[in-house]
Amino acid sequence: MDNKISPEAQVAELELDAVIGFNDIILWDYKKRELLARLSLHKGKIEALAFSPNDLYLVSLGGPDDGSVVVWSIAKRDAICGSPAAGLNVGNATNVIFSRCRDEMFVTAGNGTIRVWELDLPNRKIWPTECQTGQMKRIVMSIGMADDDSFFYLGTTTGDILKMNPRTKLLTDAGPAKDKFSLGVSAIRCLKMGGLLVGSGAGLLVFCKSPSYKPIKKMQLQGRITSITLRGEGHQFFVGTEESHIYRVSFTDFKETLIATCHFEAVEDIVFPFGTAELFATCAKKDIRVWHTSSNRELLRITVPNMTCHGIDFMRDGKSIISAWNDGKIRAFAPETGRLMYVINNAHRIGVTAIATTSDCKRVISGGGEGEVRVWQIGCQTQKLEEALKEHKSSVSCIRVKRNNEECVTASTDGTCIIWDLVRLRRNQMILANTLFQCVCYHPEEFQIITSGTDRKIAYWEVFDGTVIRELEGSLSGSINGMDITQEGVHFVTGGNDHLVKVWDYNEGEVTHVGVGHSGNITRIRISPGNQYIVSVSADGAILRWKYPYTS
Repeated sequence: MDNKISPEAQVAELELDAVIGFNDIILWDYKKRELLARLSLHKGKIEALAFSPNDLYLVSLGGPDDGSVVVWSIAKRDAICGSPAAGLNVGNATNVIFSRCRDEMFVTAGNGTIRVWELDLPNRKIWPTECQTGQMKRIVMSIGMADDDSFFYLGTTTGDILKMNPRTKLLTDAGPAKDKFSLGVSAIRCLKMGGLLVGSGAGLLVFCKSPSYKPIKKMQLQGRITSITLRGEGHQFFVGTEESHIYRVSFTDFKETLIATCHFEAVEDIVFPFGTAELFATCAKKDIRVWHTSSNRELLRITVPNMTCHGIDFMRDGKSIISAWNDGKIRAFAPETGRLMYVINNAHRIGVTAIATTSDCKRVISGGGEGEVRVWQIGCQTQKLEEALKEHKSSVSCIRVKRNNEECVTASTDGTCIIWDLVRLRRNQMILANTLFQCVCYHPEEFQIITSGTDRKIAYWEVFDGTVIRELEGSLSGSINGMDITQEGVHFVTGGNDHLVKVWDYNEGEVTHVGVGHSGNITRIRISPGNQYIVSVSADGAILRWKYPYTS
């Protein structure tokens, strides 16, 4: 019988390749900040990369769909050879490290597999040798190689460390016997002076030595430790965590300094206080953070555990940050200390999804997941519900208030935008479109509004009678989620699922500038007061500050 593959199987394999696709390794020149080459061979995910000690070779490890290890020549920018990374009866290899002394040896490890590889350049082959750990079965999370290649150390999900000899391929010792590292050993680094720096999944950083691996020095950091990098001999080192913190640690006194921080969840909103571009606030998941604009430093962090903040606004007087939360509460915080000033309980049934404040600081307008718009009267000690406006059928995505506080506009994912009279507390005008509205803005002269959403169109509407004036093609792919207009009304900015920041001329309806930088969907975007910066936030946790292209 012929071993022919059926046409159906061939088609299935082709479709799978099309779905997974080939991922590139991008080689950069660090000094010149230039792209040198794109190396493409792996299907799907790329697990890990390592450079050889003299930068002759790069080794890459494919993910579960690919399962291969490839050695690349850096000079020729080409693959030398490849091989399956692990045997058939074990799991995937997820970690790779090169020898510290030789360009021809590297180690891969993962679920039940530890292999030492030798590169045979004349024959363009790599030869693996499986390491023996006896009865011990472990899933490896991290690898560290000693400076003289005498040993390499493996951090496991069980929370212990295995010390292996690369020459004999045998286990030398393992530990600690008791008090293993909680949530596994996620990062490991060998020091020249002897000993190991070990980072755990629970955020514990430890200096220890073989064979006991008992902590000699230790400290608790925030979030799972993902990387440890030495500076010089290791007298100082940097530690990165899963919660987007980078710490600088001095080895002698083992004290940490937080040098960089960022959101580690999707950023939902960004807002500037009235009249100043020096500060801005962002919210993501359980955090509200206040940032210093020019230095990118975090000034304040307000955390409400296990909740999600959907929107924020500064009161005009700058004395409070009003925030919308998924537990149906509106919380107000002091912007200098982060102190909780008041909570409006049960503000909405299905979470508070949008929020805005009036310029006289006497009212807060909130929108909920059920589609209600509620107007709250804010006194010195009291917060009172003035009116519940029930028109929207789905969640409210954006609220903007007119300058004189007599009118506001709410955008909803039910395909309507409603202009409300805030004096008589009833509907003035309704705008209907075949889209899920994500954002809305008043033109500064307040006779027109612009909207956008999932249909990728930017629409200009007449406030007086709700008629559409013009429609622009806002994006070639994906929803537009954020929009803001300058105080003069000459230009506006948009951002969305195409990852691009676009500056538009309001009257001409044309894009004048495009900003490329986000790697995730842009969720919200703002122009700073005074038109100095544009700040955009995205679903991958990034906050990008752009120079505003026009001088005001």
